[in-house]
Amino acid sequence: MTRSLTSGERALEVLRELILSAQLAPGSRLGEVELAERLGVSRTPVREALTRLAAEGLVEIVANRGARVATWTVAELEGVFDLRASLEPQLAGFAVPNATEGDVAELDALARQMVDVGSPGPEQDLDALVPLNRAFHDRLIALAAHPTLATALAAAIHPPIVRRNFRAYDEASLRRSLGHHLEIVAAVRAGDPAWAQAVMTAHLSNARAVMVRAARAQSTARSAQQQPSIEEAS
Repeated sequence: MTRSLTSGERALEVLRELILSAQLAPGSRLGEVELAERLGVSRTPVREALTRLAAEGLVEIVANRGARVATWTVAELEGVFDLRASLEPQLAGFAVPNATEGDVAELDALARQMVDVGSPGPEQDLDALVPLNRAFHDRLIALAAHPTLATALAAAIHPPIVRRNFRAYDEASLRRSLGHHLEIVAAVRAGDPAWAQAVMTAHLSNARAVMVRAARAQSTARSAQQQPSIEEAS
């Protein structure tokens, strides 16, 4: 029998998804009263959820100023992707000799599902793409059977980076990302660790370019909002 979620757990799940899907944008104020009304719960579970989300790196809580959706500087994003680029391609390479036919079939199914739901068009579902992408990368990491590297990667990557917002991708970047998954499967099927590493490196470079561009745009927008108007400055 499935246990029903408590109001705190439900608030946590809903708020996490609202942030990760960018329905609550980076820098947005998170008022407990407004969120409680939106979620149909009291302020206590909202407060508990915000505390949990702050521990996950999704929310920033500042004394006397309340909570806001966490923002990422360009430098922070570049640092995370530098670390990913040093670890994830190695893990992809280590996964290759350990993959069975069943593992290849599982990775292939995930990659093709991502193409089905992520390809631009009327049937596109970017929200469905997120868990498939996470499952694909998690499967490769598990197959690598290298707990030291896997732990280092998990400790360094915050949820906003792992579950990146695919809405930040333009059509060309998204098609490249989807194609990379298929090519990684081809490399695993061919038993070629160097090929898998090379494609994973290209995959991360593509993601880095997208996320850094989005972070720069958000930084520019925030700076513009903070600039006083001519009337205010005079």
